[in-house]
Amino acid sequence: MTVKPDWLRVKAPQWERVGNVKEILRDLALNTVCEEASCPNIGECFQAGTATFLIMGPACTRACPYCDIDFEKKPKALDPTEPARLAEAVRRMRLNHVVITSVNRDDLPDGGAAQFVRCIEAVRTVSPQTTIEVLIPDLCGNWEALEIILQAAPEVLNHNTETVPRLYRRVRPQGNYQRTMELLQLSRQMAPWLYTKSGIMVGLGETDAEVRQVMQDLRAVDCDILTIGQYLQPSQKHLQVNDFVTPEQFAAWQAYGEELGFLQVVSSPLTRSSYHAEQVRELMQRYPRKKIAE
Repeated sequence: MTVKPDWLRVKAPQWERVGNVKEILRDLALNTVCEEASCPNIGECFQAGTATFLIMGPACTRACPYCDIDFEKKPKALDPTEPARLAEAVRRMRLNHVVITSVNRDDLPDGGAAQFVRCIEAVRTVSPQTTIEVLIPDLCGNWEALEIILQAAPEVLNHNTETVPRLYRRVRPQGNYQRTMELLQLSRQMAPWLYTKSGIMVGLGETDAEVRQVMQDLRAVDCDILTIGQYLQPSQKHLQVNDFVTPEQFAAWQAYGEELGFLQVVSSPLTRSSYHAEQVRELMQRYPRKKIAE
């Protein structure tokens, strides 16, 4: 694999704090995207006492060539105890903000929407002050399933765009760029009080103009929050890094995103979808939105 530049070096974490988070996760038999997807920020996040929970996994029904999560055509059945175990982890870790994501479960009629709802409800029961962000798959375009998730009223709905349209066939072969945009647009229409969020990886051969067009497309569907980070090759069998984007370029994209009107743009080499996700609580205070009573 290509040698990483200096700006991608990560400081070694304090393992006592990391070990505490790991102990909770192992005790409750929970998966995290931090571990399954080999996130470079795992030490920092675990040390800070947080994690991004990966439900319905650890195996995924899609085999995206950039992702380190294992592939299984027919994963195990959903675990009915998972929501309660996740909620207990939120309680033990005293999380003010929790991010719940999942593998793709294309084998399920609702793509796992009901399990997302059960997890949201379990967290609300145990820790009602905790704000909830769900990072969801595209649900194969099942918008009734999307509405089920939105009716559970998470504060943030995140769905990653991942890359520019030209690279979708190579990077995200089972995904669809227009479906991603439609999901984000419908989320805003179905739940106007919601904060919507998306993220892209760079360093896969995209151009500056293509990145800026994706940013424009996301604003056109009224996406609030954007994350941009450097793609890193998990292993030799995954897609190779085309180039390492400089911190200066990330800063330029952040400035452009702010000009476009995103409420928040997190753009840096080590940024990932859930990196410093808890900062959204401050954003909610600055840009409050009132939920519409049914």
